[in-house]
Amino acid sequence: MSALEREQASLLDQAKQIAQGLGQTFAPFCEVVVHDLRDPKHSILAIHNNLSGRAVGDPTTELGLARIADDAYPQLLTNYPNQFADGRRAKSTSIGIKDSTGRYIAALCLNVDLNLFRGIQNMLEQFCTASGVGAKESLDPANAEVIRERIDQYAMSLATTPQALKTEQRRALMQELKQAGFLEVRRSMEVIAAHLGVSRATVYNDAK
Repeated sequence: MSALEREQASLLDQAKQIAQGLGQTFAPFCEVVVHDLRDPKHSILAIHNNLSGRAVGDPTTELGLARIADDAYPQLLTNYPNQFADGRRAKSTSIGIKDSTGRYIAALCLNVDLNLFRGIQNMLEQFCTASGVGAKESLDPANAEVIRERIDQYAMSLATTPQALKTEQRRALMQELKQAGFLEVRRSMEVIAAHLGVSRATVYNDAK
């Protein structure tokens, strides 16, 4: 085996490992395929989360043939519309892999089933739709959002987050909120504790 052949084999092996990792991460809605473009009639080396019905040893696609014919063909094509054989709509990304001579030898392809996401989107839209009429209610205490914004601003001034404030920083924050009159707001301690990620007892103690 020549040095170039060893290099190509190594690149293909790495592509297969990456494909396996991506497949496990994005299961079950994303198909991940590795093509060996050196053998276009039997190019598929690996396929994870099989959504297209193809198999190892199946031929390459039109895009693969285009890369084989033209080393200048774009190496990265992302989020382009595609379609499975049964008509399901897909979103695809294709990454061409070149060896040290600049020749395309492989492709790593991701195909996302959009039908699944559209179904989830429809369910979420239905669930989040409030269609009742005649009733007005707020489950959030008055001025609660203003208190949260004040806490966020304080944390940002210290280049941190509300949950990451240290004890002395929390105590200084409580004094600011007290001076601004926010501790007089109904359920303010509950709102502050929830936003800081601490107990109400801690908030009462910090406010002393």
